[in-house]
Amino acid sequence: MANGQLNIGLIGQAFMGRTHSNAWSQVSRFFELPLCPVKLMTTALDDEKNLAAFAKRWDWKQYATNWKDLASNPEIDLVDIVTPNNMHMPMAVFALECGKNVSCEKPLAGTLDDARLMANAARKAKKAKTYVWYNYRRVPAVALAHQLVKAGKVGDIRHVRAAYLQDWATPDIPLAWRFDKKLAGSGSHGDLCAHIIDMTRFVTGEEVTDICGSIMETFVKERDILTQQSGGGLASGMKGSAKKGKVTVDDAVLFLARFEGGAVASFEATRMATGNQNRNGFEINGTKGSLRFNFEDMNWLEYYDATAPREVQGWTKIMCTHGGSHPYAHAWWPDAHIIGYEHAFTNMAYDMILDLAGKKPTVPLPSFEDAYQTQRVLEAASISAAQKAWVKLKDVK
Repeated sequence: MANGQLNIGLIGQAFMGRTHSNAWSQVSRFFELPLCPVKLMTTALDDEKNLAAFAKRWDWKQYATNWKDLASNPEIDLVDIVTPNNMHMPMAVFALECGKNVSCEKPLAGTLDDARLMANAARKAKKAKTYVWYNYRRVPAVALAHQLVKAGKVGDIRHVRAAYLQDWATPDIPLAWRFDKKLAGSGSHGDLCAHIIDMTRFVTGEEVTDICGSIMETFVKERDILTQQSGGGLASGMKGSAKKGKVTVDDAVLFLARFEGGAVASFEATRMATGNQNRNGFEINGTKGSLRFNFEDMNWLEYYDATAPREVQGWTKIMCTHGGSHPYAHAWWPDAHIIGYEHAFTNMAYDMILDLAGKKPTVPLPSFEDAYQTQRVLEAASISAAQKAWVKLKDVK
């Protein structure tokens, strides 16, 4: 990171490529940084015809047609991976072996075996920093929830309820990579449940110890073979042929769990919950209070203070936009001038830059080792569903 610059190389395009490109563009405009991010190079995995246009639109200075050329480029300081899940491991391990810092989209990998290889490679690359883009940690309301639990405002945690509900995967959506186990690893489980597992681990500060029963279901068994990729977002603009292909991942997953502090928990994730476009949230109940969050109303955190006089106890709805009081709010807009989805990515870019400069991030960042713990929970829930059995996390390594 010579001359106070952080040279970034991005592998991938599409939805997450746009999201990350925007974050790297915006972070220096809103935050005071110890390093200046430079969008040095990008490459695509399988869409080289649009590579030059993507690089130009998002102000990447150069582009490469081979991801290994990017990852091994001596000028690159941080390799940012936004490809389908099956490519995370080979790309991340190669970049680490080249001496690069690496950030990777979630989940850490498509399989536990790949995730383990990535965590091991990160341990061996002792000078390198690793990050996984669990962006919801950087929503101010979620970061505040983490801080409140850490400060003892909730007391001993008894219940954790988490759900991530979407409804975009209707039967007319073609067979995109997210429906292919070889590319994605799993369906709603790895795509959505990974987020709520990470969020609840982050907010509670506790690890999951047991999966106490799990169920997975694929409602749409076949989909039209994909002929045109999404024009943006998850599925808009996709087209399919008359020929059908088999769906090899789950549409929905539900499981029960225990946390190490004794709390009981429930998790649900689906892409077919009609009427829920991006309902990602949790409720945490403790001996002194409770917290509730829903990403569809992302600027708010609900808090119940059970230590207040009984006549005034009730849910308080906190608008998390006050600079100096709420995480990241100082960098954005005046009170109640709300932020959106993309801002959590910019907040994460800020914290990664702080960490790379040897400074403390606003709230803890998920490393490969941290994200591997979430991957273990995903695997344990999959085993529980397949075997119809209780699974202890200590047996899933």
